[in-house]
Amino acid sequence: MHEQKIKDILAEFEPITLEEMDSVKLMDRTDTKFLFRIEQLPEILERAKEFYKILEVNGNRSSKYETLYFDTENHDLFQRHQCGKMNRYKVRQRKYVESNLYFFEIKFKNNRERTVKERVKRKEFEYVVRGKAEKLLNKISPLKSENLKPVLWVNYTRLTLVNRFSKERLTLDINLEYKKDDKQKLLHKLVIAEVKQEKASPSPFIRIVRQRGIREGGISKYCFGIIYMNENIRKNNFKPKLIKLNKLLAA
Repeated sequence: MHEQKIKDILAEFEPITLEEMDSVKLMDRTDTKFLFRIEQLPEILERAKEFYKILEVNGNRSSKYETLYFDTENHDLFQRHQCGKMNRYKVRQRKYVESNLYFFEIKFKNNRERTVKERVKRKEFEYVVRGKAEKLLNKISPLKSENLKPVLWVNYTRLTLVNRFSKERLTLDINLEYKKDDKQKLLHKLVIAEVKQEKASPSPFIRIVRQRGIREGGISKYCFGIIYMNENIRKNNFKPKLIKLNKLLAA
């Protein structure tokens, strides 16, 4: 029911193309995250449509992402995040399903709370880091390709909104799915919203969600996937967020 309602509202947004989005790539940015339930999304979108355009690719206003994350045998990248360390990395390969594009991507969160992303195009998913991907890894990180292995699939559907009036991009991720070997975890009641800006500034979306009692606070899709798929992994520092997330999903 919610999906049809969302689809109907998205049809009322003015579209923007991938080419037109070049000016708001925001590969170096600040991120502000929010979590809420899927049934709240139609009303939020209804309020947002006068302020934002929606990305449309090949006639689709929602985009499926398939992402394969890499980490070390001991999940060092996860543990660095878990310990609250800055200057941390995420390493992944991603398929943008509708446009059939593949990228190897490295995300870096620096000690000034800025997120920097760099990527290189690939022809398909690869399960080792090599070629141009390895060159990028060596160029911008201290990580070694031989220490990285695929550890988790994170798949979801993304809605991408672009502010009509300022340099701001907004992503809304729904239908979240984790997969590892034969294990699977679905979080279809959840919406993960992320406001991406060059610098923190007034945002219509932030105003809209705060008016509905939704407070800033998010999750790392990767980190929570590792927790869900690895029962015995150390997760003490994530427990408050995990409790909050489970409470939200159980409401």
